[in-house]
Amino acid sequence: HTGEKPFTCVKCGKGFSHKGNLTKHMMIHTGEKPFSCVNCGKSFSQKGNLTQHMMIHTGEKPFSCVNCGKCFSQKQDLTQHMMIHTGEKPFSCVKCGKGFSHKQHLTLHMMIHTGEKPFSCVKCGKGFSHKQHLTLHMMIHTGEKPFSCVNCGKGFSRKQHLTLHMMTHTGEKPFSCMNCGKSFSQKQVLTQHMMIHTGEKPFSCVTCGESFRHKVSLIHHLRRHTGEKQ
Repeated sequence: HTGEKPFTCVKCGKGFSHKGNLTKHMMIHTGEKPFSCVNCGKSFSQKGNLTQHMMIHTGEKPFSCVNCGKCFSQKQDLTQHMMIHTGEKPFSCVKCGKGFSHKQHLTLHMMIHTGEKPFSCVKCGKGFSHKQHLTLHMMIHTGEKPFSCVNCGKGFSRKQHLTLHMMTHTGEKPFSCMNCGKSFSQKQVLTQHMMIHTGEKPFSCVTCGESFRHKVSLIHHLRRHTGEKQ
């Protein structure tokens, strides 16, 4: 009630109202982790953290969303999830003002402005701002294609590529040209098609200056200058 915190940490100066809480806090500085998981051996400084961790192994998810019924093992995960329904975005970018519901999403977003790319490919050295982007990139080197088409068996390294491929089987063409009404299954194909109407030819030959709408057309053209067989 008084807010008094007579037990102070000698390392960082943080105060506590109970001696037991100070004792637990000191483990942060000493690195002591007396509570170990019997399943995987991971250790924790506090018993409550071990209790929460054990739910990973037991599959227990006692915290449920009242809106969609999705369950979580930790209360803070439910709290963050609820922002999807409320639309709350308390973490804002100081550069562009874009809001995020999770602090880690803001941290990742800030790399767009700073240009930071902490995740590097061990094969080619290419850097990425997001770990999942590096994971996807590595499939280029490993040749891994975990997403397979149920109709023809063709494999893809990315789920969105499989989604686009499926439209070849369903005949779905959600991208339409606003000039002539022609429809396409892929957005990039529509983008290339639009150049017919705009007359844009972004691929130019450095030797003679001739321009092309498609990169492959420029590649074939360059063979005329190099003498390479068509």
